Amino acid sequence: MQAARYEDIEAEVRRVGLILRGGFDCAAEDSVPSLPDGRPAQSLVLVGNAGSAVWPVFKESEEARDGMPNALDRWTRRNLARIAECFGAQAFFPFDGPPYRPFQHWAQRAEPVQPSPLGILMHPEFGLWHAYRGALAFVHRIEMPAVQERPSPCLTCADKPCLSACPVSAFSSEGYDVASCASHISGDEGNACMDGGCLARLACPVGADHRYVPAHQQFHMRAFLRSRQED
Repeated sequence: MQAARYEDIEAEVRRVGLILRGGFDCAAEDSVPSLPDGRPAQSLVLVGNAGSAVWPVFKESEEARDGMPNALDRWTRRNLARIAECFGAQAFFPFDGPPYRPFQHWAQRAEPVQPSPLGILMHPEFGLWHAYRGALAFVHRIEMPAVQERPSPCLTCADKPCLSACPVSAFSSEGYDVASCASHISGDEGNACMDGGCLARLACPVGADHRYVPAHQQFHMRAFLRSRQED
């Protein structure tokens, strides 16, 4: 078992196309679970992706090829469980639940991200093209980079094209109409969204250089539609 250092953990997750998304020293209000031996977690480090650096690694994996459901979640669990064991950490995942872990709260503790009009957390560099795949909890404190406070680009975006780009107006100030979105992309009229990615997400100009490649976007759109059909 290696001693847990932020830079060593970062090097390990980068081997599978992931990156560290910051972290923080745990407080009671963060609702970080205790480790399996009952000791409280002292530090939490978030793991995720920005852009499509993860895609070439994942698409060649056994999980991506076996035809079974939840391929990306299973791939994530396998890799982060291995990394957690390597550094004596406990892995938590946003797809485990209910009850679900408060990943959006954790993300806002770890990085300068804020909710966008689409509900996805807006990153000042990556825009909407990023995700949190898991978190590693440590019984000892990890020295981590300080969070750099940066305002959300949404605050100065007057036109908010993300709210007008959806063909069925699934996004509004009242929230996300999931049923309308799923109904649209399940028919031929939704081919543009299914083949090219969510038009509302693509309308955001922030982080355009980090947009997911088409195959990566198609994977998520199809996974979303399957999840709705299984409900």
